Amino acid sequence: MAEVQPTRMELIKLRRRIAMAKKGHDLLKMKRDGLIMEFRTMLEDAKRVIYEMVDRYKIAQQKLALAMAADGVIAVKSIALSVEKPPTFTLKRKNIMGVVVPVIKREKVRKPLSERNYGVIGTTARIDEAVEAYEALIDAILEVAEIETTLKRLLEEIDRTKRRVNALEYKIIPEMEEAARFITFKLEEMDRENIIRLKKIKSKKAKAAAS
Repeated sequence: MAEVQPTRMELIKLRRRIAMAKKGHDLLKMKRDGLIMEFRTMLEDAKRVIYEMVDRYKIAQQKLALAMAADGVIAVKSIALSVEKPPTFTLKRKNIMGVVVPVIKREKVRKPLSERNYGVIGTTARIDEAVEAYEALIDAILEVAEIETTLKRLLEEIDRTKRRVNALEYKIIPEMEEAARFITFKLEEMDRENIIRLKKIKSKKAKAAAS
């Protein structure tokens, strides 16, 4: 079976593909680096909000213990049972360098005394402070949930982008460049063979003309 010879058009198309692959590789590297910078910035924010959440948890526990000790467990539980509905929030999306991440849009849990679902006249300042501390804690928990979800999505996208960059850099582009070198070598070899063939034909014609 005759060997299929490469053509110059194939080489031109391959070189175009290599150029496009290199451009894509550069863009993906920029995206990867940008995502990593964004991740590091958000990681610092995450540390801050987690520390704040832990602090608010400690304060809420202290306020609750004080209210239960001074006003009684029954009084505190009756206030807890007066909560009519859980915190409400909606999930929206935002775009960070091409990565769609969820954003928790929440109603603030912390409310003024007049908007709480229990009678403030029959309660003490200790109970009000405990309620306020737990409202602040819930707000902090929701903020932590939002930023942790965003970080997870960013980390997944960084990993995907890294794999694509490595595939282009260490496999796809080198293989295409090797194929281009092979085609170039074969075309040069064909050119040399054609030159030799033309010289032979020219020599035969010269001998025929001389005889």
